[in-house]
Amino acid sequence: MSEHNQTRYSVGIDLGTTHCVLSYVSLDEANASPKVLPISQLVSPGAIDALDQLPSFSYRPHSAELNPGDCALPWQEQNTTLVGTIARTLGSKTPIRLVASAKSWLCHGGIDRRAKTLPFGSDDEVAKISPLEASAQYLDHLRAAWDSQFPLSPLKDQDVTVTIPASFDPVARELTAEAAKQIGCEHLTLLEEPMSAVYNWVNACGDDWRSQVSVGDIILVVDIGGGTTDLSLVAVGEEEGKLSLTRIAVGEHILLGGDNMDLALAYRVKAKLTEQGKTLEPWQIQAIGQACRDAKEALLGDSDIQVVPITVPSRGSKLFGGTLRCELTRDEVTQVLTEGFFPLVDISESPRQSPRSALTQRGLPYAQDPAVSRHLAAFLTRQKNALDSVPAHEEDPFAIFAEPLGSPVTTPPPSTEFIQPSAILLNGGVLKAPRIKARVVQLINQWLMQAGAPEARVLEGADLDLGVAKGASYYGQVRQGKGVRIRGGLANAYYVGIESAMPAIPGMEPPLEALCIAPFGMEEGSIVEAGEQTFGLVIGEPVHFRFFGSSTRHHDGAGALLSSWAEGELNELPSLTIELPLAGGRAGDILPVRLSSYFTEIGTLELEAVGLRADGTIDSAQRWHVELDVRD
Repeated sequence: MSEHNQTRYSVGIDLGTTHCVLSYVSLDEANASPKVLPISQLVSPGAIDALDQLPSFSYRPHSAELNPGDCALPWQEQNTTLVGTIARTLGSKTPIRLVASAKSWLCHGGIDRRAKTLPFGSDDEVAKISPLEASAQYLDHLRAAWDSQFPLSPLKDQDVTVTIPASFDPVARELTAEAAKQIGCEHLTLLEEPMSAVYNWVNACGDDWRSQVSVGDIILVVDIGGGTTDLSLVAVGEEEGKLSLTRIAVGEHILLGGDNMDLALAYRVKAKLTEQGKTLEPWQIQAIGQACRDAKEALLGDSDIQVVPITVPSRGSKLFGGTLRCELTRDEVTQVLTEGFFPLVDISESPRQSPRSALTQRGLPYAQDPAVSRHLAAFLTRQKNALDSVPAHEEDPFAIFAEPLGSPVTTPPPSTEFIQPSAILLNGGVLKAPRIKARVVQLINQWLMQAGAPEARVLEGADLDLGVAKGASYYGQVRQGKGVRIRGGLANAYYVGIESAMPAIPGMEPPLEALCIAPFGMEEGSIVEAGEQTFGLVIGEPVHFRFFGSSTRHHDGAGALLSSWAEGELNELPSLTIELPLAGGRAGDILPVRLSSYFTEIGTLELEAVGLRADGTIDSAQRWHVELDVRD
């Protein structure tokens, strides 16, 4: 591909847990459609291929492992950073040197996400990088691949949209933005992955999307990728006589996806070899994950393949007396995955929590319950009142049981113990498997049938592997007024802890109240005042802010002060400890302030405290900013 004229593009980047994809669309062409950039990458030492996906892996080779010429790229002869297919391939043989799931580490609030900790658990001799650095490496490879094909339109000059999970906390959002800015992205937007999948579906369908949904529909977006499961709800409404889309709820960040399934199959292989009297070491179980992934895709696809051989790597024939071989059958894979990860459960079930050991290895906060079914049931139950946040219309199109406008309701309204979707949009590589897709749809419709509601229909036209990146590039067009915009804003309401003033009591901390500083649905680029209340701000000495988020409290406006809340309604984010600068006062002074918050264009949150004069008027010279991206 070559380019002779400078063109302005909207570029969408799916920075995935297991794969990255780059899509683009010209902003100078009328009715242009998103395309996917083939990404040049090393697939083996000295061999380069251009693929639609860049595997999200970084490999830290031993100094004597490869020759210098083995790592050259079209745009770089001396290359010491191995990412993509070659990293995944080499890492399958030496997992201790492989950086994987950097995106999951980036949103892990229990670690310093700037610290050099990956590959996690590797020996000291392995050079380590931080989750932030790993993300920047993948983005830099995409930048170089783009710039080599579009030299007159470098990526830094384009409108770039990077997708993130809807459940990313503010710190993970800001770090993603920082990684993108490190590679020179000056015009950056962050977009939630489920929203991007909906944008791609709308664009792929053209005007036909309006024939697949109608006013009152609730679309459940089920996104199951390599490392995470993301759940969202989008309501179909009407504005000025036209259909409109509004995101009304998102789920928690669930570390459960295709990687878990590949590992489950690897343990199935281990069990079969154990029956034959053969033993596998832990590193071998990790190493055969890629072979199990390939077997899963082959056996659950539309082909007639019934058996796939599995070769287990070894470090020499002396240890095992030869290479170990096994096989996986279609029946085995179907049983392990559909029954293990997608069992038919009741809508009332919740994810199971196993008793925890007192001591455990530090690592990613993986979901304890592998059953996606129970996570899905819990999400729909928890969001049963999500429609309450949508403005009512005279026709009441957002009734839980929706009928076409003008049609009489002839059946009694169904149970409202969970929100009942009328349409399903599937996304993510896991759902490419027809048997898994069918089980997810069967599960949801079983719940709906038991509640007396109509079956949900599957929305056609989605691209399960490439759709998120395509939707992100289309979103760039939408921002230019050339498409259908989905209303969303903040996926959670955010609160800051306010310490109550009370006399000291031995052994008791002052009660904490929660002030809503950013309501659910707050739009990017907007500022809200947290009411007319005055609070005291401690300056000149280290203080800590406690922040909370809620995916269920949709009615709290900015300035709402909560003295109590139900268990699970508010989830505390890691606290932020900073020292606010003096403003003419003394260290430890408590100054009267009013609070406001700013939801930036890239989707991060800033809290501002403005000082008050003695007469209660605003003192614009006294301002303090607290960003949720500096806690590390």
